[in-house]
Amino acid sequence: MEMTNLANGNYEKLVEQITDLVLSKIGEDAYCPSFCRADVERIVDAGASRIGIVLGETATAHDWASLIDHTLLKPEATESDIKKLCNEAIQFGFASVCVNPAWVKKAAEFLSGSNVPVCTVIGFPLGATLSDVKAYEARRAIFNGAREVDMVINIGALKSGDDCTVEDDIRAVSEAAHENGVLLKVIIETALLTDEEKVRACLASKNAGADFVKTSTGFAKGGATADDVSLMRRTVGAGLGVKASGGVKGIDDARAMFEAGATRIGASVGVKIAQEASGVKSTIVAGSY
Repeated sequence: MEMTNLANGNYEKLVEQITDLVLSKIGEDAYCPSFCRADVERIVDAGASRIGIVLGETATAHDWASLIDHTLLKPEATESDIKKLCNEAIQFGFASVCVNPAWVKKAAEFLSGSNVPVCTVIGFPLGATLSDVKAYEARRAIFNGAREVDMVINIGALKSGDDCTVEDDIRAVSEAAHENGVLLKVIIETALLTDEEKVRACLASKNAGADFVKTSTGFAKGGATADDVSLMRRTVGAGLGVKASGGVKGIDDARAMFEAGATRIGASVGVKIAQEASGVKSTIVAGSY
C-alpha cells in the first residue's frame, strides 16, 4: 500500500506505534539484529495501516476520529453544509470526508492544505449504473480531487447469480482508481443480501482488486451490523479493510463494529463519536481485528 493511501496522513505515527509494539515483544535476551524502522515501513506499506481497536489505555478521541469517514450524502446538502463538514474533518482529524461527486471539487478546495482526503461515491446509491459509466464517474471524480472512491456493486446481478458481471463491474472501477493511486471501497449493501450473497460479494470484491469492502449505502432498509462486519472480515481475511456504514449512531456502535473487524467507519455523526470518545480509553494496535 502506498503512503498516500494511509488514513489522515498518520503514516509516521503508525510506524512509531508498530515499532514500539514490536520492540515491547522482544525480550531482553532476544536477539533481533535486523529489526529496524525500514522493516516497519515495509510492514505498514504491506497493509498494516488497516488498524483495529482493542481496549487499552492510550488512544485519544483523535485516534478514533482518524478511522471515520465524515459523511454527508443527503441530496439537499448545500455548499455551506459541505464547508462545515470539511472544517469539522480538519478540526477532529477524520480519515476523510465523503461527499457526492458533484461536491468533490469544492470539498477538495475546502480541504486544501490539510491531510484530510476527499472520498466520494460511485454508482450511488443503487449500483445499477453500467460499468463503463461507473469507471468514467470514478475517473472524473478523481480528476476533481477524490482520493478515495466507494462504489456500489451491481446488486441485481449478484442476486441473479451472475458473479462474473459483479466482478467485472468492480474491476472496471478498481482499474480507474488504482491507475491514479486512489483507494477503492466496495459497497455490497448487506441489508439486501443473504449471508451466502454477502460472502460472494466480498469474494468478487477481493478478486477484482478492491482495498475495502463496505456494508451499506445508508439508503437501503438497514445499515451495518456487527454480525455482517464479522462475516465480511472472515471472508476477506486480513488483506482488505472492512468499512461499517449506515446506522452507526455513537461510540458504542463504533466500538462494536471495530471489535467485529471493521477498520473504517462511515458516519454522518462523526463529531458526536469523536466527542463521546474523549472519555473512552483504548489502544490502537496494527493488524488487530
